[in-house]
Amino acid sequence: MSPAGTPGSDAQTILDRCDELARESSAAHGITRVYLSPEHARVNAIAAGWMEAAGMTTWQDAAGNQRGRYEAETPGAPAVLLGSHLDTVPDAGRYDGVLGVLLAIAVVDRLHRAGTRLPVAVEVAAFGDEEGTRFGTALLGSRALAGTWDDAWWQLVDDQGTTLRDAFTAFGLDPAAVADAAPPRGSLVGYLEAHIEQGPYLEEADRALAVVSSIAGARRFELTVTGVAGHAGGVPFHRRHDALAGASEIVLAVERLARDAGCVATVGRLQAFPGGVNVIPGLVEASVDLRGEHDAERDAVWEAVLAEAAEVAERRGLTVEARETHSAPAVVASPALRDVVREGIAATGDADPMTLFSKAGHDAMAVAELTDWAMLFVRCGAGGISHHPDEIVGLADVAVALDAFEAAVRALAARTAEAA
Repeated sequence: MSPAGTPGSDAQTILDRCDELARESSAAHGITRVYLSPEHARVNAIAAGWMEAAGMTTWQDAAGNQRGRYEAETPGAPAVLLGSHLDTVPDAGRYDGVLGVLLAIAVVDRLHRAGTRLPVAVEVAAFGDEEGTRFGTALLGSRALAGTWDDAWWQLVDDQGTTLRDAFTAFGLDPAAVADAAPPRGSLVGYLEAHIEQGPYLEEADRALAVVSSIAGARRFELTVTGVAGHAGGVPFHRRHDALAGASEIVLAVERLARDAGCVATVGRLQAFPGGVNVIPGLVEASVDLRGEHDAERDAVWEAVLAEAAEVAERRGLTVEARETHSAPAVVASPALRDVVREGIAATGDADPMTLFSKAGHDAMAVAELTDWAMLFVRCGAGGISHHPDEIVGLADVAVALDAFEAAVRALAARTAEAA
């Protein structure tokens, strides 16, 4: 960003940088960028260069997150942390996570170009693993920063048989030092994250920005349904133990029970074995992603799913096993920081900002264990599609999001100084 940049040119630079990072992918077509991969290393290096150009000191932390710090008026002062993630799901869009990192860098760049130091430092975290694509457990980067790393994760294995511990070592990290990723308690005044909405509500309301009230609690499970494989022509219906037919009933129950309870649930993966066109499936593996605004409602849905799965299994002569692979409680944004984000949006001319509950998970869920948090949502077009190559944001929305995010950071700095 040039010192003479205008708001529009700042936003265009952000979008150009999203395009640049989109080229760092392990897939020949589309964007796939997972934790502790060569692509992860390359985007960290690119982001570090942009952070340095914005006046930050930079480092890659002990969990592989790319970090930067723009010092305060008084060196060593507490910091407001800004951030999001640079990893992706398979065949991803180019704005999920990435836009939030680049908005954070752009806020610091504006301060740097203006020669402004705030009463608080501004730190930026580009998290390495929010999606959990490689090892099946999400928020590894932000959990390390929050100081909530679980040593049981070292035994997680990717699709190639590589353990998380070995991947750390291959990336140049020391597993024994992962706790060093966490800043000292009390060194942060809060965490602000900007993120695309990943939903249709801003677009439907013709609004550019929203304040996030809370983030859904999410649980993920691996289901295994076991029956008996057999000849598709030789086994009559009354003697079949068809694992796929039973799993199909369970999938429909997941959707129905979640819908009735006001939660959201998705079976994103369903694999039948042995997979022959003329063989009755004897084994099915399925994933279940279950989310709710309130943990109790979400958990009640899961108990109901298990009860229906047991009934299906008994009726069809199957067995059903469930293994939980991820659990994150619902988190509520700090009222004070929510007001800061609302103030930032109001500074752009929207006197009564929209408030939304996030059904998608975010790094803020992990950082909430370390400090207060709040989030700014940015409209995404095409019906709010995300986790898809058609994910899109508009130049004008990015420009107003940058203005609002900067105003929120300045407002938080001012409030912190007043309270000191």
